[in-house]
Amino acid sequence: MNKTLVLLCFACFVITNSVFAQNNTVRIAFWNMENFFDPFVDSTKAYNAFTEEGMQHWTKSRFYQKRNNMYKAILAMSENRPLGILGMCEVENEYVLRSLFEQTPLKKHNYRWILYEGPDKRGIDPAIVYSIDHFQLVESAVFPYYNPEDTAYHSRDILYAKFVAMKGGVSTGSTTAAGSKVPEPVEGPTQHPDTLHIFVNHWPSRYSGELETVGSRSCSASILRAKVDSIVAAAPEGYQPKIIMMGDLNDCPTDPSVYDVLRARHPSEREEGGLVNLFGKNEGLSFEGTLKHQADWQIFDQIIVTPAVMDDREGLHYKEGSARIFHAEFMLEDDEAYHGKKLYRTYIGPRYFGGFSDHLPVYIDLE
Repeated sequence: MNKTLVLLCFACFVITNSVFAQNNTVRIAFWNMENFFDPFVDSTKAYNAFTEEGMQHWTKSRFYQKRNNMYKAILAMSENRPLGILGMCEVENEYVLRSLFEQTPLKKHNYRWILYEGPDKRGIDPAIVYSIDHFQLVESAVFPYYNPEDTAYHSRDILYAKFVAMKGGVSTGSTTAAGSKVPEPVEGPTQHPDTLHIFVNHWPSRYSGELETVGSRSCSASILRAKVDSIVAAAPEGYQPKIIMMGDLNDCPTDPSVYDVLRARHPSEREEGGLVNLFGKNEGLSFEGTLKHQADWQIFDQIIVTPAVMDDREGLHYKEGSARIFHAEFMLEDDEAYHGKKLYRTYIGPRYFGGFSDHLPVYIDLE
């Protein structure tokens, strides 16, 4: 797919989708950015494949091409309005976030971000980007991966942030400039009906084999579930916290880590004390999956919520039927080997294609 065609598809998509759902909705999204590295050598890291002299020959022009692809997709997904919150993973550092959100047309949307450098051996981390026109940051933290049965293995941290939704107008509390590595938190209500707790996940991959790594993902699920339970347990009587978990879980909704350990089920299968997986089935999501393995589409990228997000009408709540896998035509290409469509990727192995990502983004709307 050439650059001219990408630009034409992007322009057509934005024009034909220019009407945002409603002024009283805010979009919450997640996207695995697939190796969003800067092109510079980092002397503090052992992994430098994505540099000009590295194995991937990651030049400045290739970096800018990817950055421009990503901003076009984000603008299309948000329908040219600011996303309330965008969870991301496979982000190298603050430089790539600043380049994407300060040096492209996305800068008009008043985004800030949260990023902590973690233990991943490739140097990629989760991040949270948020609109200060929609949300005020209260606090943020990371929860490290730890497996007592394999203490030598390190994986990505789980990133956490608490926000309070703004009622029209820009937050007056969050005054740090876009680009602050971890924005200074502000004082805010802890039990407000428009308080959101956000967790962004990138669970251990299947690189060594699905069965060989299933325990690692179950461990991540246990850590996340424990943190969610602690927030719920600390809430005063009668108050149900609104918690949104998102990420690339490297497992499908019916795999044990999600279905049994996290106890996240499709809305049609809700159970007492369980979580609601808005991507638990692909019906109604507008696409088959978020990534493709040979001929099979799978949903590794999911958004999961506590029941309060579904049921509490006092403040922000899930807009029924709004969960979607975003799949603009310019992010896909014909799959000659397995038929249908496949993702238009940046790389496949060492081969450069100049596309977007090996994952599609997901989103929900709150109203």
